[in-house]
Amino acid sequence: MSNEKYKLHPISAVINFVKVLKDMIVPLIAVVVLNGFGTSTESDGWSSYITSGIYAIVLIFLLVSGIIKWKRFRYWFEDEELRIEYGLFVKKKRYIPFDRIQSLNYTEGIFHRPFGLVKVKVETAGGGPTKEADAELTAITKQAAEQIKKEMLLAKNKQSEEIEIDESILIEEVVKVETRPIFKISMKDLFVLASTSGGMGVFFSGIAVFASQFSNIIPYEKIYDEIVVFIRFGALLIALAVFLVLLVAWIVSVVLTLINYYDFTIRVEDDEIIITRGLLEKKKITLPLSRIQGVRIVENPLRQWTGFASVIVDSAGGSLAEKDEKIRLLPLIKKAEINHVLEQIFHEIHMEPTFTKVPKKSRRFFYRLDYLWIIPICAAVIYFFYPFGLLSLILIPLSYLLGMWQHRTAGYAIEGQHLIMRYRNISKVTIWMEKRRIQSMTERTTYFQKRQNISSVITTIKSGIGGESSTVPHLDKSDAEKLLNWYEPLKPHMIEKEQPE
Repeated sequence: MSNEKYKLHPISAVINFVKVLKDMIVPLIAVVVLNGFGTSTESDGWSSYITSGIYAIVLIFLLVSGIIKWKRFRYWFEDEELRIEYGLFVKKKRYIPFDRIQSLNYTEGIFHRPFGLVKVKVETAGGGPTKEADAELTAITKQAAEQIKKEMLLAKNKQSEEIEIDESILIEEVVKVETRPIFKISMKDLFVLASTSGGMGVFFSGIAVFASQFSNIIPYEKIYDEIVVFIRFGALLIALAVFLVLLVAWIVSVVLTLINYYDFTIRVEDDEIIITRGLLEKKKITLPLSRIQGVRIVENPLRQWTGFASVIVDSAGGSLAEKDEKIRLLPLIKKAEINHVLEQIFHEIHMEPTFTKVPKKSRRFFYRLDYLWIIPICAAVIYFFYPFGLLSLILIPLSYLLGMWQHRTAGYAIEGQHLIMRYRNISKVTIWMEKRRIQSMTERTTYFQKRQNISSVITTIKSGIGGESSTVPHLDKSDAEKLLNWYEPLKPHMIEKEQPE
């Protein structure tokens, strides 16, 4: 391997500046707004110049720090390692053995595309406890990114093969890896995804966060008085205003989803899943098949009614900065096409086996506990808001219907070395797990369940740096024991039984 040291592209300085500025944008805006509100027109002109000068100095300092970070960053290949040297005031070095690298994730942002650059995130086995990736190359050419991959594959091949092969031939063979397009979302399905994504909640939560940052300067009393006057105009205008707000929120969520998932494509390359997506910022995520712990099909009521579903995979390891350790493998797909696509990626997967359902005698357990909190709430609402509070009684039949729905959904199936569990909270979830990937299995029996000879079974698989649990509630006791016996020969020390005292 060459020991030549490489630099990042100069645009890295601008990207570092923008990144720091983005992290500081809320406090900076707060300072600017507060200063503006606190300054009258009769104040001394010098104070405004001093304030503007402070802002300018801060911005210049951020830009200079970005330039210094770019100037001090170096990376090179040595002794089958990716070596990085960096640091603003203190020089630091990081050595990452190529055999520990699990994936290289690429991102093309608005600063990268005009120059043919990419940002590379290096993820290693097990990940780290921090919020950052194990290493990040802010801006390098696509050819340099390919060179990192070649060096990594070359090192791994050297470790696995005893026969020495000429380096140029080996690299040429590595590049010619079979690429199989598996799935590409159509514009029609992309619009359906955007329309049913639930992004309105993100929109409103963003507004709430923004409002909380400026709670000291927002004139809530004036707004309240205006709302009171507005209410006097009648319920029709209020309903119209609510409709317009919801419409705007829906349009914003649709646009954001279209931007994030534009040109969503999956292909399989050398035992890795390659996901590319994005309009303004094009992302390329590499997911080794060996890191996948479970595959789950999620159907919210609207998508289930229209025949669509999402497929999510639980991945072990990785950095916390990647919000999707539960990665959306298929953000939206027709239910009838799921098996065909998944079988091309996971050859042994089968998501439509014959399920063993929960027994009829456990039906009341799916809604009885809900009444313990619904009935007192309804009583309080009726007492304080009579007669309109009577509408809260609708919660009781809705809770019963949801419980019946959950009862009809819950079940499990065993297919050789694979366990498929199905359950519902609001959305219907079907999860496929390989026996050796299951970290633990727990049988839980409460006092009331024991009287009916039923139990709940909880399985845990690794997801991110933690675990993800799935539960099939209120199974027949014999079915729960069957699941434990199936799992027991492999990992008896990870089985738990929780009995009522």
